[in-house]
Amino acid sequence: MTAIRKGLLALAASALAPAAAPAAAQDAASHTAPAYGASYAADRAEIEDLMARYMFAIDYFDWDAYVATFAPDGELTFAAGTTRGREAIRQTVMDFSQNIGRFYHTADGQPAKLRHVLLNSAIRVEGDRAWGTTLWVEMANHGPNDEMKMGTYGIYEDEFVRLDGRWLIQRRNVLNEFIRGRNSGPGNPVAEMDAAAAAHAAGGQ
Repeated sequence: MTAIRKGLLALAASALAPAAAPAAAQDAASHTAPAYGASYAADRAEIEDLMARYMFAIDYFDWDAYVATFAPDGELTFAAGTTRGREAIRQTVMDFSQNIGRFYHTADGQPAKLRHVLLNSAIRVEGDRAWGTTLWVEMANHGPNDEMKMGTYGIYEDEFVRLDGRWLIQRRNVLNEFIRGRNSGPGNPVAEMDAAAAAHAAGGQ
């Protein structure tokens, strides 16, 4: 039996072994999905639609639609820093979009076509506030033959607010998992989101 095989068998055995008593008792409630209210499905659908509109707006350079997904005093944080307010966010993303062609481009040097995709999304709603943790990826026609390339990926850490009956982004933190200092973890980011939502609910804010 090879050393690699022995190692894999040992790893499997340890995974199947019963956990120690202290670990089994460790704050089980924090790993349980929250109780969902009667309006959760409708709230989640509206928030998911908002996030999809954000994605289409950025991919098709529709900056009016893009900034409309934010609250008037909304906040956007990504690798370049933090920007607050719709018009400041508009300028920041326009400048970023103009420079992205230096990194993603077709074989003839033209800016690549970018398409952002949302994957797993955990959303917590507490009254007129909500929190989201969402995995995203970005694709581009980048390469010698303009083939599809899976480029960047990361997590959106979001806080949403309902204003005049509409959900909007209050804060969005764009984590880029491939950039040092802009990645998630080591803890489960959904647990961090739940903790923030629970703190808000407990404070009655």
